[in-house]
Amino acid sequence: MDRTLWPSVILLLVIFGLFEMTGIDLWMQDHCYNFSTGAWLVDAKASVPRLLCYTGPKALIWALGIGLLVLASVPTRWRDRLPFRAWARRDLWVVIATLATAPALIATSKATTNVFTPDAIRRYGGGAPYVKVMESYPENDRPQRRGRGFPAGHASGGFALLALAGLAVTRRGRGIGLAVGLGCGTMMGVYQMLKGAHYLSHTLITALFCWIVFLAYRRLLRVARPQRSQTDIR
Repeated sequence: MDRTLWPSVILLLVIFGLFEMTGIDLWMQDHCYNFSTGAWLVDAKASVPRLLCYTGPKALIWALGIGLLVLASVPTRWRDRLPFRAWARRDLWVVIATLATAPALIATSKATTNVFTPDAIRRYGGGAPYVKVMESYPENDRPQRRGRGFPAGHASGGFALLALAGLAVTRRGRGIGLAVGLGCGTMMGVYQMLKGAHYLSHTLITALFCWIVFLAYRRLLRVARPQRSQTDIR
C-alpha cells in the first residue's frame, strides 16, 4: 500500500493533463443535463438525495472523526479493552489527520484555482464562460466573482475515509477500508456531478489527492518514530 505513493502522484498528474487536453468533462456533464428542460438529473433541492448523499454522509464523517479522536486520546489500557485494541495510536492519528486536513487543503485549492462548477457556466444555463484550470479567462469576458469549483470539496470527506485502510492489519481489512472510502467518496462525488456541482475530473483528482495525503502522513510518522515498536506507539 505504501509503495503506491509516487505512482499515485504520477497518476494524478497524468489524469490532470488528460482532462486539461480533452473535453471529457463536458461530454460527461452533457449526459447529466437535459438541454430541453434546463434541468440536471438530480435536483439540488430534492430532500432525499441531499440527505443520503450530502448532509447524511457529512454528519457521519464528522461523528467518525470525533470518535477516532477520542479513541486516540484515551489511555492505552482503555483502548486495549475494546475489539480494536490492535489499532496503533499512530495509525489512528494518521486517519484523523487525513480526515481533517485533506478536505481543508481541497477547500484552500478551490479558493485559488478560479474554476466554475458546471451549473455556473453558460453551456448549462449559468453566466460564466467555461475555462479549465490551466486556461485564462478572455480579457473581455472575465467573471466578476471567482469560481470555487476545483477540486471537489464535498467528495473529499468521503475519499478521506480511504485512510481507514491504514487501521487494518490484514489484506482483507485493508480492502474493507478502501471499499468504504471509495464507496462513500464516489457516492458523494457522483451526486455532485448529477446536480451540476462538479465535473468528473474534479472528483478523480480529489480521490487521488486524499490517497496521497494519507500515504504522506504514514510516511512522515514512520520517519519521525523509526525506532518505536507498535506496542510503544499504541
